[in-house]
This record gives sequence, structure tokens and C-alpha cells, in this order.
Amino acid sequence: MPSIDSLTSEPHLLALLCVAAFFVGLGKGGMPAIAMLSVPLLSLYLSPLVAAVLLLPIYILSDLVSVWLYRREYSLENIRVLIPAGVLGVALGWALAAVIPDQMVSLLIGVMGVSFCLHMWLRKSAHKTPTQPSVTKGMFWGTLSGMTSFLSHAGAPPFQVYVLPQKLPKMIFAGTTTIVFAAVNWAKVIPYSNLHPYTASTLKVSAVLIPIAAVGTVVGKSMIERLPEKWFFLLVQIALFLISLELIGNNIAEVLTAFSAD
Repeated sequence: MPSIDSLTSEPHLLALLCVAAFFVGLGKGGMPAIAMLSVPLLSLYLSPLVAAVLLLPIYILSDLVSVWLYRREYSLENIRVLIPAGVLGVALGWALAAVIPDQMVSLLIGVMGVSFCLHMWLRKSAHKTPTQPSVTKGMFWGTLSGMTSFLSHAGAPPFQVYVLPQKLPKMIFAGTTTIVFAAVNWAKVIPYSNLHPYTASTLKVSAVLIPIAAVGTVVGKSMIERLPEKWFFLLVQIALFLISLELIGNNIAEVLTAFSAD
């Protein structure tokens, strides 16, 4: 696999980085399931951890745009629980990063995402009464979201398992998502710097990609403003389902092989 220092000399990889940055921007514009495609895309050529570290500056600077766009649209009751839980999850992810294989984390995320989508689609009761914010459930799912976000920028499925059943208005849902993950991303800076120190080459690549991500953020917000609420949440769930299937398909063989070897 190429190193970060060689990225600018490989046009095909630089093109993938541009696409990944645009996905990050769409996610920060309120479509978090789409942002989850960024690390798997780069993992075709880079290790997942290197991909996650490389994308963090783009996430953080995109956060500046997205938080401003959603500065008046969020659920304070959810934010009060999910931000501390997410930061705790980052700390746990940092502690477990050297212990849990990337493939196992990705597989668990995929299984959880598929299970949630099937639950939402097959159980009629899931579509009737919105749930209410809960400190206990919020701490559990928020911590899990922070941990998976740390390991592969894949915090959306646990977050959505908790928040989507509340049936928040789409702009409140998008704003809450944006603000919570902005805080979680800032919490990753020191751990990521410790695991894979940033270099001048890393920051140079990030600087090239930041404008692309910023455009994606604005496009993402524009898209959800125009989509009917029913279709918005259906598209979020479909994206989550497809990504989850991809994660399962890409990782189950390696996990089973590892267990059989033991």
C-alpha cells in the first residue's frame, strides 16, 4: 500500500481522495451515512487507520462550515447526553485500538446497521410512536458511536439506532448529527496524533481536499432542504443498509478465518 507521502504522485489515489472528501462534506451537510463511504473507499489502497487519520483534518474543518449552517437547528436534549457519551467512546476506542482488529469492528458495525434497518422496515410498531430521549440509552449508543467513529469514522449507525426512532424533524436531526460529531472529531485530535503523527505531507493533502469537502457540505444541506422528510429518512436508511451489507461482505471472511485459526 502507498504511504501518505506518496499520495500526491498517484493520480488515481488522489482522485479517490477527492471523492472521499466530497462524501465527508455531504455527511457534514446532514447526510452522515454517505460520509461512512469515505474510509472504506480509501481502504482499497490505504490501511483503515491511515485513512481515518488522513481524513480527520477534513472532518474538523468541514465541521466549521456545517456547525455554522445548523447553528439554530438541533436537539439540545440529545446533545447534552450524546456529546459526553461520544467523547467517552473516543477514549475507549483509543484504549482498544491496538486490541480489536479493524475487520471485527467493521463487521459489528455492519451487523448492527442491517439489524436496525430491518427492524425499522419490518416492524409496523417502529413507525407509529416516536421514542423520547433517554439518558441511559443515549449514553450507551453515544459511547458506542464515539468508539466506532474513532476506529473508522463510522459512528453513524449507533447514532442513528438511537436518534432515528425519535422521528425528529429532518433539519433538527441533521443539525444534531452535525454538532455531536463535530465535538467527537475534536476529541480525536490528540489520540490520532499519538497513533499516527501528522506530517507536512499529510497536512498538504488535507489542504487540497478541504475546499472539496466544503462544497460537499453546502450541497448536502441543500439536498436535505429539498427532499421531502419521508424520502430523506428513507434514503438515509437505504444508504445505511447498503453500507452495512458492504461492511459485512468485506470483513466476514477474514474474521471467520481468524477465529478458525485460533
